[in-house]
Amino acid sequence: MRTDPPVPLPAPRLDVPAELVSFIEGLPEPHILFDRQYRIVAANAAYRSAFAPRGTVIGRTCYEVSHHFSVPCDQAGESCPLALSRRSGQRERVLHLHHTPQGEAYVNIELVPLRDAQGEQAFFIEKMEALPLARAQPARQGLIGSAPAFRDMLGLVARVAPSEASVLLLGESGTGKELVARAVHEASARANKPWVVVDCASLPESLFESELFGHEKGAFTGAHMAHVGLVEAASGGTLFLDEVGDIPLPMQVKLLRLLESGTYRRVGSTELRHADVRLVSATHRDLAAMVAQGRFREDLYYRLSTFPIALPPLRERLGDLSLLAHALLERLTPGRPLSLDAGAVQQLARHPFPGNVRELRNVLERAVLLTDGDHITAETVDRALSVGLLRRPSPLAGAATAAAEAPSPAPTGASLRQTEAQALRAALQAHHGSREALAAALGISVRTLYRKLRALDENGEGGPTPG
Repeated sequence: MRTDPPVPLPAPRLDVPAELVSFIEGLPEPHILFDRQYRIVAANAAYRSAFAPRGTVIGRTCYEVSHHFSVPCDQAGESCPLALSRRSGQRERVLHLHHTPQGEAYVNIELVPLRDAQGEQAFFIEKMEALPLARAQPARQGLIGSAPAFRDMLGLVARVAPSEASVLLLGESGTGKELVARAVHEASARANKPWVVVDCASLPESLFESELFGHEKGAFTGAHMAHVGLVEAASGGTLFLDEVGDIPLPMQVKLLRLLESGTYRRVGSTELRHADVRLVSATHRDLAAMVAQGRFREDLYYRLSTFPIALPPLRERLGDLSLLAHALLERLTPGRPLSLDAGAVQQLARHPFPGNVRELRNVLERAVLLTDGDHITAETVDRALSVGLLRRPSPLAGAATAAAEAPSPAPTGASLRQTEAQALRAALQAHHGSREALAAALGISVRTLYRKLRALDENGEGGPTPG
C-alpha cells in the first residue's frame, strides 16, 4: 500500500532576535519561544531537560510537542493561551496536562505576547511551571484526576495557592476537601511552615475557644497550666478549619475578629496576641442557607469565602473512576499486586457513590478482603457494594405507610396500586443511576423492580426508565 510522505513543517523564522534567544536561555524555568503559527523557534536548556531530553523541538508546533495533538489546543477541547492572548492582547495563564518523559503531568502555563515594530503580536514566550500537587496517573499520595470538572477545580487551586487569600472549599462529604486544602498549603509560600487542622465538628462548644486560642493557667477549673492554642501553633503557616459550618455562633464573632484584625486573646488573659496564619476552611453544608436562617454570621461567611472552590462529586468526574480505583488499590495493598477486571470497573461505574471517593475507597477495601487471587472481579465488587449498602427508606414503603396512616377510609386495592405507581414514578424521575442502584434505594430486589416497571408499562403508567 502506497503512502505519501509527510509534509514537512516550514522552516522556523530566521529573523528571531539573537538577544531574545539568549534571554530565554538564561532563565532557570522551562521557557519556549514560538511564532504565530505555533512553531517553536527556541527552547531553553531547562525546557529541553524537562520535556525533550532525547530530541529536538525546534520547528515543531507547541501543541504537538506538549499534547500530541494534530490541531491547536482550542480546537481539541483544551484552553489555548495563545488564542486567549490574541483575544485579550495581554499575558494569559492556564493549567495544562502535558506529556513528559515521565508521563502526563500538570503544568502551569504563563504566556506573554511580544509585539513587533508595527505593534502586532509576532512571537510568544511561554513559561512552564510543574504543578506537583496533582497527577493524572495512579500515585501513592496526592490528588489524582484528569476529568474536566477536576481540572477546573485544580486550576482554581493553582491560582489561589500562591496568594494569602482565605479559601473556602465547598463539596459533599468524601470529595477530598482536606487533600485539596493540603494542596493549597503545599503550593503556597508557607509550605515549609506549620499545617494545623481544626476539626470544628468534634470540638464541644465549651472547649472550642480554649482549643483555638489557648488558655492561661487557672483560667477555669482544670486549667492547671497554660495551653497553646491551635492558632498560635499554626503561626507562620496554614490553619485549616474543617467543617466550619459547625462552629458555634458565639465563637464565630471571635473568629471574625481574628480574620479582620489578626489578633486574639487566650482564655483568661487580657494580653492581645497577633496571629500570622493563612486560613483555609471547608464545609459540606450550605452556608448561604445557614446565613439566611440566622445560623451562621453573614460577615464571617464573606470573610471566609474570599476565594470559594467547589469540589466536584464523583458522579461528575466518572472519567476518573478507573484512575482513582487503581490508585486507591495501590495504596490499600502496597505489598500485594492486585488488579481490577474490566467488568469490575464497569460495575463500579454503575454505582452512584453518594459517599464519593471515601465510599469508593471503602468498597475497594472490602473487595480486597473478599478476594483470594490476583484479580478483583465484577462479582466481588457487587458483593462489596452489597455489604456496605446504606439502606434508605423506600419511597414505595413510605407512600404505603402514609396511605395506611391517613385519616381517610382504608384504601381499596386499586388505590393502593395507584399510590405505589405514583411513588415509583416519582422515584424514577428523581433517580439518574442504574436499575441496580434504584432497586437498592427502594429496598427491593432488581427482579421486583423490573416486575413493577413492566406493570407500569402494561397499565400505560410508565415513566422514565433508569439506565
